[in-house]
Amino acid sequence: MPDVILVTGGSGLVGQGIKYVIDTEPEGSRFGRRAGEQWIFVRSSEGDLRKPEDAKRLFEKYNPTHVIHLAAIVGGLFINMASNLTFLQSNIAINSNVLQAAHDAHTQKVISCLSTCVFPDKVSYPLDETKIHLGPPHPSNFGYSHAKRLVDVQNHAYRQDYGDKFTSAIPTNVFGPHDNYDLEEAHVIPALIHKCYLAKKNKTPFVVGGSGKPLRQFIYSRDLAKLFIWMLREYDDVEPVVLSVGEDEEVSIKAVADAIVKAVGFDGEYSFDTSRPDGQFRKPASNAKLLRLIGGFAFTPFEKALEESVAWFVGNYETARTGRGAV
Repeated sequence: MPDVILVTGGSGLVGQGIKYVIDTEPEGSRFGRRAGEQWIFVRSSEGDLRKPEDAKRLFEKYNPTHVIHLAAIVGGLFINMASNLTFLQSNIAINSNVLQAAHDAHTQKVISCLSTCVFPDKVSYPLDETKIHLGPPHPSNFGYSHAKRLVDVQNHAYRQDYGDKFTSAIPTNVFGPHDNYDLEEAHVIPALIHKCYLAKKNKTPFVVGGSGKPLRQFIYSRDLAKLFIWMLREYDDVEPVVLSVGEDEEVSIKAVADAIVKAVGFDGEYSFDTSRPDGQFRKPASNAKLLRLIGGFAFTPFEKALEESVAWFVGNYETARTGRGAV
């Protein structure tokens, strides 16, 4: 029987990145679709994964052999701070229901998507896969962070008790087409793309919060998609893998903003509001384990990835997730 790969959260940033790669890479290549293989990208309208009966019904409908689990209840910093219990309970429910449904359906492999927020607030750098449980996460979003951490615990328990091949990936800061550009919730790159686009459209200044000095590792969603496909094909261990560019590819927020100004074609007033907080200066993660296992990987150059992301946003502004009620 051919493989059936179910992608939860399939309409989001990473899910659409995976769909793009599967649709464009040569069939039979390392990251391409295999002959007879069926990929199913499900969205929340097909079922509320917080409900066990909905998760069970989804697995009974598609009978997947493999699952890439991306679905989650997510939100910006302030929403997280105000709703830690909701994020904890909702995400524990989603993850527990998906893993139990996969176990009951005898799914061959599940890869769940975690986040670097699982790491302790106070920890030595660089971050790596051995440091997840060394202390409490940052207090601002501890509910979401603990729910994601528990996926790693659940994976080990399913492996120990039943031999299930459940594992997880820990991406760094993801960006790309189909991102969330809602200015109240968006992460830094989609938020700045949207702000710069509006500044150009309305002929107003483009103001970036903070000094622009902090450094971050950004991974293009279509690169991340290939790494998820690699894990699906070639990685069988229960221990998670950090999916990231190298520590030497950190980019300052100023460099990000400069690249966005160039890609958008904005020539108006552009400044940094240094009265706004910067957050952590840097929180580098090591991709040594990834590179050792995959045997090398060509990441898309940051500026090229950003240009493609801006072009997608401009070309799809009316339907992009901008907080204007568009889907």
